[in-house]
Amino acid sequence: MQIEILITFVLSISLGLFLNNFFIKRPIKFLVKKANNSAIRFSTQSKPIFGGIGFYAIFLALAIVALFIFKNQIHQTSEFISILIIVTMSFFMGLADDIMNTPPSFKFIVQFLCAFIFIFNGIYIQISPYEWYNYIITFLWVVGIMNSINMLDNMDAVTALTSLSIIGGAGIYSVMFESGISTFSSLVFIATAGSLIAFLFYNWNPARMYMGDNGSQYLGAILALVGIIFYWNSVPIEDFQYGYNLKQIVIVASAFIIPLTDTTTVTINRLLKKKSPFVGGRDHTTHYLYYLGLPVQWVGFVLFLLNTLGVFLALYLINANDKLNYNNLWYFAVYPVAVFLFLYINTKLTKKK
Repeated sequence: MQIEILITFVLSISLGLFLNNFFIKRPIKFLVKKANNSAIRFSTQSKPIFGGIGFYAIFLALAIVALFIFKNQIHQTSEFISILIIVTMSFFMGLADDIMNTPPSFKFIVQFLCAFIFIFNGIYIQISPYEWYNYIITFLWVVGIMNSINMLDNMDAVTALTSLSIIGGAGIYSVMFESGISTFSSLVFIATAGSLIAFLFYNWNPARMYMGDNGSQYLGAILALVGIIFYWNSVPIEDFQYGYNLKQIVIVASAFIIPLTDTTTVTINRLLKKKSPFVGGRDHTTHYLYYLGLPVQWVGFVLFLLNTLGVFLALYLINANDKLNYNNLWYFAVYPVAVFLFLYINTKLTKKK
C-alpha cells in the first residue's frame, strides 16, 4: 500500500502543478473573477479562481484509477459512491456561487444534502448511544465545516495551509499505523494533500490564483469526511463513558482549531454588532493578525504552525487510547482553549488598519 500512496502523492503534485500552470496561462474569462463584486473582501478577487477545478480534476482522476486498479481494495462501495457524489455536489455548488452569486439558502440546501448522503451511507459521527443524536451532530458538523472553510478562505495561503495540516496529519497517520480507514479514503486524503501543495505554489502571497468557492466547498466536504471517519470516530465508544466523549471533543477541537476559532470569533463579533455572520468583511482572525503587525506572508505560516501543533496533539490522543488517564484530559484541552482565547482577544485589542 505504501508504494500506491507514494505514487498517488507524487502524481497529484505533478498534475496539480500542470493544471494550475495551464489555467494561469489560459484563463477562462467567465471564471476570472467572482460574480459578486460588491462584497467586502480583504483583497481584490480579480485573479483566476481555478484552484478548486484543479482539486476536483485530481480527485476525479484518482476515482477513475481507483475504480479500475484498486477495485479489489475498495470494499465499501457505498463509501466510494457517497464520497464521489458529495465531492461533486460540493464542487459544482461552489462553482455556481462563483459564477452566479447564488443565495445562501442554495448553499445550505446542498450542504444539508451532503450530510444526509453521508448518514444514509453509514458515514456519521458516533459520539452517543442514541443514533438520532449522532445524526444531528453529523448534520451540524458537515454544514458547519463547509461554511467554516469557506469563511476562512479570506487571505493568501491560509485555507490551503490549514487544510493541508488537517488532511496531511490524517493521511500520514493512516499510512504509518492501522487506522481502520479504507483504501479509497486514504488515497483521497493523500491526493488532496498533493493538490494543496501544488496549489500553494500559486496561492502563496502575492497570490497568482485563488481557490474560489468551488475550491473551498470541495475542501469543506473533504475535511468534513476527514473529521468524521478519522478524528471523531478514532475513539472507541463501547462504554459510552463521559471521558470518551470529552476525548473526541478535545481531538476535534485541537485538529480543527484554526477554522473553528475563526468561524466562532467572526460569528460572535458580528452578532454583537447585529450583523450577519455570512456577509464578507475584514474582521477575521487572519485580518487582525495582519493589523497586529504580521506581514500577509507570515499570517498563513503562523496559523499553519498553530493548527499543526493541534493536529500533533490530536494524533497523540488518538494513539494513546489505552495509555491515557481520562482524568488528565482537561490538560490537553488547554491548547485549543489558549489558541482560541489568543486569537479572539486579539480581535478585541487590535485596531483595524
